[in-house]
Amino acid sequence: MAITLRSRREIDLIHKAGAVVVDVLSKLQEIAEPAVRTGQLNSVALQMTTDAGAQALFKGVRHPAGSGNPFPACVCVSVNEQVVHGIPSEAVKLKDGDILSIDYGARLDGYCADAAVTIAIGQIPEDTQKLIDVTKHVLDIAVARSAPAVKWSQVAAEMQDYVESAGFSVVKDFVGHGIGRKMHEEPRIPNFVSDELLTHDIVLREGMILAVEPMINAGTSDVRTLKNGWTVVTKDGKCSAHFEHTIVIVKDGCEVLTVK
Repeated sequence: MAITLRSRREIDLIHKAGAVVVDVLSKLQEIAEPAVRTGQLNSVALQMTTDAGAQALFKGVRHPAGSGNPFPACVCVSVNEQVVHGIPSEAVKLKDGDILSIDYGARLDGYCADAAVTIAIGQIPEDTQKLIDVTKHVLDIAVARSAPAVKWSQVAAEMQDYVESAGFSVVKDFVGHGIGRKMHEEPRIPNFVSDELLTHDIVLREGMILAVEPMINAGTSDVRTLKNGWTVVTKDGKCSAHFEHTIVIVKDGCEVLTVK
C-alpha cells in the first residue's frame, strides 16, 4: 500500500482544516437538544463551512459500493442505534434520552480533516452514558499509544480489549483511514485485531496522517444498512457510539489535528 508521509507544511494545513471541523462540531453540540431537528444541524454546519471558505467532505460523496445516491448532507447525524452515515432530516426531532453521533469533515486549501463525537440529548440511562465514555476512552487509548515504530495491531488490540472488558463490542464493518489531500487514503485503520491486520500490519511512521474512529455497540457488533443505502444501524437495535480524531504521527508520539 502507498502511504503518504506529510511535511510540516502539509500537517499545518490539515490542522487548519481541523480547526474548521472543531468549530462546526462544537457549535452542533451546543445547539443539539430536545425538539431540535437533525436537518437544522446540517443547515448550521453547511453555513459555517461556507463562511470558513471550506468544502464539506461528505456532501455528494458516492457510496463506496458504487450504488445508490450520493450522500445528500454535509454532516452525518446518527441517533441511538444508528452507527454511522445518519442522514439529517427536517422530519426527525431529537428527544430527551437520545444519543447523537455527529461526524463531520472539511477540506480547506486542498487538505482534509475529519472528526466525530457522540453526545447525550437530555438525560440518558447510566449504561448508555457508559457506552459513550468507553468509546471516548478507546479513542484516547489510540492517541496515547500512537508513535513511530509502533505496530498498529498493538494499538488495536488494546482498544479492542478495553471495549470487550467493558461488555461492549467493536464494529468491524467500518474502520478508520488515512487522510490528507483526499478524505480516504491508505492505510485502513481498524479498531480491532484480525488475521488480515496481523498479516499486513501497519508500522507507524513520522508524518502519517490517520483518521482514527472507533464505533462501539452496546450489544452485538453486527450491523445492517437501511433502505436509503447509507444509514448503518445495529442489528439488535441497541445503541452505538462513535468518536474520531485526525492525528499525525510525530517524533515522540502523535498530535491531534482536530483540536484548536
